[in-house]
This record gives sequence, structure tokens and C-alpha cells, in this order.
Amino acid sequence: MALSKWRMPSVCWAFLYVVLLFAHACNGFYLPGSYMHTYSPGEAIFAKVNSLTSIETELPFSYYSLPYCKPNDGIKKSAENLGELLMGDQIDNSPYRFRMNVNETVYLCTTSPLNEHQVKLLKQRTRDLYQVNMILDNLPAMRFAKQNGINFQWTGFPVGYTPPNSNEDYIINHLKYRVLVHEYEGRGVEIIGTGEEGMGVISTDSDKKKASGFEIVGFEVIPCTVKYDPEVMKKLEMYANISSVDCPTDLDKSQIIREQERVSFTYEVEFVKSDIRWPSRWDAYLKMEGARVHWFSILISLMVIFFLFVIFLRTVRRDLTRYEELDKEAQAQTNEELSGWKLVVGDVFREPNCSKLLCVMVGDGVQITGMAIVTIIFAALGSAFMSPASRGMLLTGMIILYLFLGIAAGYVGVRLWRTIKGTSEGWRSVSWSVACFFSGIVFFILTVLNFILWSSNSTGAIPIYLYFELLFLWFCVSVPLTLLGGFFGTRAEAIQYPVRTNQIPREIPARKYPSWLLVLGAGTLPFGTLFIELFFILSSIWLGRFYYVFGFLLIVLSLLVVVCAEVSVVLTYMHLCVEDWRWWWKAFFASGSVALYVFLYSINYLVFDLQSLSGPVSAILYLGYSLIMAVAIMLSTGTIGFLMSFYFVHYLFSSVKID
Repeated sequence: MALSKWRMPSVCWAFLYVVLLFAHACNGFYLPGSYMHTYSPGEAIFAKVNSLTSIETELPFSYYSLPYCKPNDGIKKSAENLGELLMGDQIDNSPYRFRMNVNETVYLCTTSPLNEHQVKLLKQRTRDLYQVNMILDNLPAMRFAKQNGINFQWTGFPVGYTPPNSNEDYIINHLKYRVLVHEYEGRGVEIIGTGEEGMGVISTDSDKKKASGFEIVGFEVIPCTVKYDPEVMKKLEMYANISSVDCPTDLDKSQIIREQERVSFTYEVEFVKSDIRWPSRWDAYLKMEGARVHWFSILISLMVIFFLFVIFLRTVRRDLTRYEELDKEAQAQTNEELSGWKLVVGDVFREPNCSKLLCVMVGDGVQITGMAIVTIIFAALGSAFMSPASRGMLLTGMIILYLFLGIAAGYVGVRLWRTIKGTSEGWRSVSWSVACFFSGIVFFILTVLNFILWSSNSTGAIPIYLYFELLFLWFCVSVPLTLLGGFFGTRAEAIQYPVRTNQIPREIPARKYPSWLLVLGAGTLPFGTLFIELFFILSSIWLGRFYYVFGFLLIVLSLLVVVCAEVSVVLTYMHLCVEDWRWWWKAFFASGSVALYVFLYSINYLVFDLQSLSGPVSAILYLGYSLIMAVAIMLSTGTIGFLMSFYFVHYLFSSVKID
């Protein structure tokens, strides 16, 4: 024992010494989500294009579904992860070529005469406010504008332009790019094979060649529509230099969308040196606004938590103290006056209705809650996998966590089943139900929505091969882990009730108002904690804004857990005090009813904040995804409230002497 106590600090000091030695040798490197890529002067860099998106329809479409210029070597899709595919991203190569620190105006191509179908499609995409999403060195193109003295910024640029009070549409065919670069001089660090798609190798040999060059730290675009003479332009070859073009203000000099028109595409590149360093290049996209609103929401939540905790703690402590001071004879005389909850001692742990469904929902709630907590903690700590530079990784990470947390869901669901039934019989059925309940709901809704997307030829539709991959992950990973967790639940020590249950249930006194009314009203308190962040999250999803205030989200999640626990416990205690021993489902829905308000708020957001959303297809998609979110929130918050109420009831009846 003495030897082990002496060795442990030595091992720690040796490990610390190695870490410090390595840190000194490599002089440090950046890791804000993707690896740095330096470019030498004149090096060719090709931009990529993502799906066309619109806040009016929420239906993404492929960039090359419109008559744009195509690369000489053909269209090649980039490798996409599970999250990108589910989000409808389709990243392709593009003909837009940039040469580091070379300012030039370049001709791309001239289209064939536009046919009726192409004109109809271009006009429709223009009227629906579709945006072209271009990416350079993993940075989205950013567009700036000023209206009424207020600066606005967007990612991407519009497909076309429709003047006010006009039936004519004009296509964006000339782009002015402004690429911000920062000169980098390597110091004993060489980065090999990096970029947005590779993991990179870092060399610490100071004798090797220094990695120097230019880093791309900003990517801005100004869209224009310019009328060219197609007979002159078609004589040029791709990437031929042309004279600089000014964006015209006269519509007669703009490129109209009309049949038999031939559209010429050009672009202009300007490289500008910047003091912005590579780790800070995402700051322009992730500017946080409304910090005071976040803090105000957190302050209100803290006040609610303090109020509930103080009032409830004083009430319960007073009751327990009075019971401890009374002798047996006094208790027998005053039970009817003092202890409404003590009168249900023989019924408080009576099996609830639909006990199997309760176990299944609690098991799924544990799985969803664990996934949310781990994901938000990693995101708040600045994990590279949760960076906006790693598109789709947030959703991919959530799916993987959900799959592997099936073992926790099976364990909790089966152990609760054993506690209620007193036997492990039927645990396989419970485990299967846990594995299929929430996943089945999500799969059914996504299938319906996917048929709608397929009928619209949207890139948001899940490919058929991805369906089989998801089914494989579900039945070959999640289900076996859930069954394994259920098996562990049968081997775990059973939770023993502190009191016996009577054979004949006690009659519940009549109430002036239905108890479910109080249960539904209780959901307003957790919703008050959640709705500010919910607004920012919905804006991020449906208005194309970046959401990266995961620190606030982690605080709000912690407060939400506390509020859900307190609200459920308070309502459970109130029902027991009026001799209502049917607390199981009420404890679940006391906090789980917040999902109803979340769904109603989503409808309110659709009506008042997404007024531009057009068509029944877009509304159905929005409501379908909102329903999935509401069900997940119900299972998560309901599980938190139920487990805390179960612990409270168990503790309450274990703390008093029952005759």
C-alpha cells in the first residue's frame, strides 16, 4: 500500500513532464473545428456549392438543378456524413476558381438559349427567395447589406432579383468576391494534407521546412445582374480574363430571365489582407446578439426555482417535524386533520394504469435526456466535432449517442418494470417496446415527410440507401443494446417499497376541479425557462441563422432539469395531501406537459415569425419536425419529473413511522 502511494505521484509527474515537453516542442497549434490550410501565392482554390435553400419553402434543391455553369471535369459530390444527408445538404464542386492573391475578373460560360422549363424554374426559385450557398476553404459566402441605417448580414446570395411592382425577374450572373487572407509564418510546425476534408498530420521537427503562406479568414460576396452580349462572350474560353464590371443600377443593363435568352456568367475576385487570425475567422458568423435576453431568462428561472424550493421545503419539513413530535395516541387522534398524504400509505405504491407504457416512456426519456446532456456539454466546451465548421457533425453525434444510450434506456425501463410488478417476467417485451417506441414514432413521421420531399424532387429527401442504413443502425445497434440494458436491469437489485400495498384500493375524495387541469397548468413553469432559447433555436433551424451560444443553452438545460423536478414533486405532494394516490402518470405529465406549450409556441412561431413560409407542403414539413421535437421534450422532461417524484415519495414514506 505504501509503495502504491509513493508511485502514483511519480507517474503523474512523469506524465505531466512529457506533456509539457511535447507542448514546448510543437509550439502549439489551433483546433477550432477544422485544421488550418495555408496557400502559396498563385495556388488554385476551387469553391464548392451546397444545396439551394429558402426560408419561404424550406425545401432544399440541388445547385445544378438550375442552368448554372458546370466544372470542366464534371460534377463531383463531396463526401457527406450522416448529419449532412439528413439535413438535406448536397455539396458539389463548382467551376469557380480562385488563385491566391491574384485579383482578376473572369469569364465562366454562356448558357444555351433558355427553354420554357428553365425559365419557369428560374422564376419560381427567384420568387421563392432561394439562396445560393457557396463555400471556400470551409467558410460560407457572406453577404452584407444596409437598410434604414441597420447593417444586415446573410450567408449566401439570391438566385435572382424581382424589382418592386414588376412581373419581370433578373438572374444573378456576376459575383464580386472579397477574400480576406492572413499571412502566416510557420514556426517549427508543418501541416501536411490538411483542409476541410482531412484530419492532417502535424510535424514537430524544427529542421523541416516551415509551413508558411496565406490563410483564408473571410469570404464575402456582392451579387450583381449584368446584361452581356452573348455573341461576344461565347467566343471566350472558361477562365478568360475580362475587364472589370460595375454592378448596373439600370434594369435595361440587367440580365432578364426570358425564353431564348443566353446568360453569361462572370465573377470578380479581390484578395484583401486582414489582421483576423485563423482561429477567429468564424467570429463574424457567430456574433451573439441579445445576451441580455438570455441572462434575463436565466434570472427569472432562478427566481422560480428559489420560490418553489423554499415554499415546498418549509411545508414538507414542517409536516415531518409535527409527525415526529406527536406520540402514537396523538397521531391516531389527529391523522384526519394533519396527514392527508399519510392516509394513502396503503395505496401510494399501487400499480398505475398502463404500467408497461409508463416504463417504456421513462426508458426512452432517459435515452433522450442523456443524449441532450452529453451533446450540449461537449458543444459548450467547444468540441471540434460540434463546431459549425464541421457541418452535420452535431446531428451525427446526437444520433450516435442516442444509439449507444439504448443500454441505459433498457436498464431503467426494465428495472422500473420489476419495481412495479415485483418480477422480471415480461422484461423482453418491455425492452423491445423501449427500443421501438420513440424511434418508431420518429421513423413514421420522417417517412411521411420524406414522401412529400420525394414528390417535390428536393435534396432534403432521405436517399433510399440511407433509409436502409438507419434501419441497420436501429436494429443492429440500438435494439441489441437496449435488450442488453434490459438484461442488466433484471440482474440489478430490486427497489423495495417502504410500505405495503393494501388489497382493496382506497376511495379518492371528490374534487371541485379535475386534477388534470392542474397538471397541464404546471407545464407553464418549465416552458417559462425554455421559451427564450427555443426562439433562438427555431430561428437557427428555419431562418438559416447560426446558433452557437451553447454555454447559455447548458445553463438553461440545467435550470430546466431543476424546474421540472421541483414542479413534479410539488404537484405529487399536493395530490397526496388531498388523498389522491394516483400520482404516477400525473408526476410524469406535470413536467412533461411543457411539450404541449412547446408545440403551441411552434405554431405561433409559424404564424407570426415565419409569415413568408409559403404553401401547404412547407407548413406540413414544419409541423412534422415540430411534432418530433415536442414528443422528445415530453419524454425527456416527463422522465425527469417522474424519477424525482418517485424518489421523493419513496423518501417521504421511509422517513415517518407507519403503524
